[in-house]
Amino acid sequence: MMTKDMTQGKPVKLILGFAVPLLFGYLFQQFYNLIDTLIVGQYLGVNPLAAVGSTGSVNFLVIGFCMGICVGFSIPIAHKFGAGDFAGLRKFVANSVWLGVAFSAVMTIVTVAFCRNILYLMDTPPDIIDDAYAYIVVIFIGIPTVFLYNILSGIIRALGDSRTPVVFLVLSSLVNIGLDLLFIVRLGMGVEGAAWATVISQGLSGILCLIFMIKKFEILRIRKEEWKPELHMMGSLCGMGIPMGLQYSITAIGSVVLQTAVNGLGSMAVASVTAANKIGGFLACPFDAMGSTMATYGGQNVGAKKLLRVKQGMYACIKLGAAYAVIAFLVAFFFGAPLGRLFIEAKDTALAETIVENVRLFLMITTAFYFPLALVNIIRFMIQGIGFPTFAILAGVLEMVARALAGFVLVPLFGFPAAAMGSPIAWIFADAFLIPAFFHVYKKLRLQLGEEA
Repeated sequence: MMTKDMTQGKPVKLILGFAVPLLFGYLFQQFYNLIDTLIVGQYLGVNPLAAVGSTGSVNFLVIGFCMGICVGFSIPIAHKFGAGDFAGLRKFVANSVWLGVAFSAVMTIVTVAFCRNILYLMDTPPDIIDDAYAYIVVIFIGIPTVFLYNILSGIIRALGDSRTPVVFLVLSSLVNIGLDLLFIVRLGMGVEGAAWATVISQGLSGILCLIFMIKKFEILRIRKEEWKPELHMMGSLCGMGIPMGLQYSITAIGSVVLQTAVNGLGSMAVASVTAANKIGGFLACPFDAMGSTMATYGGQNVGAKKLLRVKQGMYACIKLGAAYAVIAFLVAFFFGAPLGRLFIEAKDTALAETIVENVRLFLMITTAFYFPLALVNIIRFMIQGIGFPTFAILAGVLEMVARALAGFVLVPLFGFPAAAMGSPIAWIFADAFLIPAFFHVYKKLRLQLGEEA
């Protein structure tokens, strides 16, 4: 049985052992997204690059909701695993599958139908809106592949195996690179080819997860009677999944407002933010890995009624986050400009240098506030993992307000630098809520489980 019990042993060792494979997974996920952007920028030019970038916030709004739901579905599974209730675990898995099919079908139909209208509402520049639509509509068509991979990989991680999904992401990222070159360079499919490469690769990683689970996890061999939909279990799954999905989406609403403000600065600003966000996505991967680790670690230990280990693990992870925040800032300081040049055609010399300077400025500002970002991911996912997902929505509301404030007020007044400050302000707003919220829910759980917990 390829599982990992995180309720015993030193928290730091367990966290690192779980987070490092996750980190490689997130890096490869960013990698095949980055390859899309690099190839688009180098082979298609600045406007197609800006078009892909202009869809980033609405992409996060929709795909983030899907991913949040899937993460939420894995939390009751982690609780059952920590408690040793494998029959209940299998029933939760079966009901997660039914819900995943329903959610993916509805979301695909709705997003594809209203895709172009959303781009108009976001004030997407006229010179890039057609490419933006061609890219994002394919991404939305691929929503079922997002659910497939994220539900299955979430189940695998809930059982303590963070390594296997990484292997499949590595394989799918290699496929993505090959498809990018085929669709864009050889077949001339433009930005639409980059989107299809991403969707096909995502589907491949999900199929590989499914095959692996069927063959390797004995406790997941669901009996016929366990496939029966159970409303109370679906209610529990939705009670975890929907708040987490809404947390992503509410946060993304602020990003949409901020992106709309950036769109108003013109295609050059959009291209600069696109390149900077792609690089920033790589730099922030360790925080994503820490957050996902906390969700599983917290879920298993609450299921086992070992509450003291929850706080010990979170403090250990915060120390790791602080150390990495310093490293990320140094990378942005010394390598921000060279990394920015990877995204721009060499023949556009004057334009390229302006974009590169913007990218470096954006990265310097955001990485200077990476410790608040570490706290957001670590504390929020821990709170979710121990069973209080609604607090994540409230933190997301604060992030939305902060980014909307930057978009409506700061960007029109101060231009591009204010766009870079949007996310740092959001992280600080969220931390102001999450830190006291953790101590509140910890005290509540301690009373429920007893002083010895």
